[in-house]
Amino acid sequence: MASVELSHVHKTYDGGFKAVDDFSLQIADREFIVLVGPSGCGKSTTLRMIAGLEEISSGTLTIGGRLMNDVAPKDRDIAMVFQSYALYPHMSVFENMAFALSLRKIPKATIRDKVQRAAETLGITRQLDKRPRQLSGGQRQRVALGRAIVRDPKCFLFDEPLSNLDAKLRVEMRAEIKRLHLQLGSTTVYVTHDQEEAITLGDRVVVMKDGVVQQCAGPLEIYHRPVNRFVAGFLGTPPMNFLNGRLVDDRGKLFFDEGTAKLPVPAWAAPALRQRPAASADIVLGVRPEILVLPRHDSPLPPNAVNLPMKVWLVQPLGATMDVHLSTTSHERIVAHVDATAGLGVGTTLPVAIDMDRVHFFEPGEMGRAIVHRGLEDKS
Repeated sequence: MASVELSHVHKTYDGGFKAVDDFSLQIADREFIVLVGPSGCGKSTTLRMIAGLEEISSGTLTIGGRLMNDVAPKDRDIAMVFQSYALYPHMSVFENMAFALSLRKIPKATIRDKVQRAAETLGITRQLDKRPRQLSGGQRQRVALGRAIVRDPKCFLFDEPLSNLDAKLRVEMRAEIKRLHLQLGSTTVYVTHDQEEAITLGDRVVVMKDGVVQQCAGPLEIYHRPVNRFVAGFLGTPPMNFLNGRLVDDRGKLFFDEGTAKLPVPAWAAPALRQRPAASADIVLGVRPEILVLPRHDSPLPPNAVNLPMKVWLVQPLGATMDVHLSTTSHERIVAHVDATAGLGVGTTLPVAIDMDRVHFFEPGEMGRAIVHRGLEDKS
């Protein structure tokens, strides 16, 4: 395996469209990096530049310390797993997995051994004589993984490999890919638009928008301490709630005026918020769905929880949990992710508690920067 480094990489197409803008990242040997973002953010283009399938407009790419800008894809010693599996329909599973090794004139006995070991690792030994059309989607993806594994590459590249699978298979294959990474100790770059995949798979997650890296950090760091509203709203299911409001100073005490009620700003957040210019009263409160607490007689509220009256307009059961869609007179769409509770009627108004020790404050606008936030790891 090997490290991968991209330094000030740009990709500009004819006509001036900039798909990737000043991308820099150092990927350590054996690290699992996930590139995530909405369609058109530049994540797949970045992966294709690493693979050599797209030319780098400017900047440098090194793999294992070797400059790769002008090296042909076949000579980069990487293996790529595609969304479409890209299996040869006229070949058996064994032949598909062995094909790249055969081109390299590797002895047949060595090929058989490599394919057999990969098939055992992936649980597809009984499928080796079958054609791709005889396999399920999950089995085809395992064959694609096996074809990559047998090559013993310096780096594995995954381009949305689970997009064509159903929900149950996606969860299973996600765990399989992580298990293989831990077993093989492989350097891996993985592209997805699914933020749940990003959080569960990556040692580090790179969030992209419009060709620009917004944040690169561990998944929990990004979840608890997003750098701006875009990152905060992209990672999380359901996504973070954003309440627009204003800061109000009432006799030395700072409040967030949501429009329906004034919520006291916690002591840990007040100093950073007071440093903003006096004219910048507009502000955004970020509230994760899981920190909203519905009234229950058997559960005490968090110490710094503040009640805000909200109306229930939709309940979505999810088994042991449910998503409750709420509104205030100032905000129409607020989602709480809570334990399933009987007797919660649509149309009822109830006091919903916000755990103010776990909120985030942002500047206004889609890309509004984070002013201050405190994740669970900061609580004392």
